[in-house]
Amino acid sequence: MSGLSHFDAKGDAHMVDVSDKAVTARVAVAEGYIRMARETFDIIVEGRAKKGDVIGIARIAGIMGAKKTPDLIPLCHPLPITKVSVELTPDPDLPGLRIKATVKTTGQTGVEMEALTAVNIAALTVYDMAKAVDKAMEIGGIRVRLKDGGKSGRYEAK
Repeated sequence: MSGLSHFDAKGDAHMVDVSDKAVTARVAVAEGYIRMARETFDIIVEGRAKKGDVIGIARIAGIMGAKKTPDLIPLCHPLPITKVSVELTPDPDLPGLRIKATVKTTGQTGVEMEALTAVNIAALTVYDMAKAVDKAMEIGGIRVRLKDGGKSGRYEAK
């Protein structure tokens, strides 16, 4: 399984050994969106959702998701996360919400999975809170925008 670090020479899945890697400051930024009907967008932005503050609750859910990543992704290392921020920005042109998560740590492996999980969980929370009025919402565009720190250095999406 050339190039895939989570497989050994026999092709069996395993957790990557990071014990020889240097402890460095690491950061990852992920992004995505949830697109919805204009009426749903208006309900969320105007704070009229029956379940409460959709954006605020989704922000907290995203932060919690980042912290729970190793419980959800089987071969992910538990990391001492030092910072998680989740931003949900209304975009009337979608219409919907743009989601950005930034995760930081000082450790031996990166936090891309934590940032991606934060975006996914925030988007799923918006869906859960607004599905009563819009079951056709679309979650998409989820990707790593930036990753920095460690041996592989800096990556920025174009």
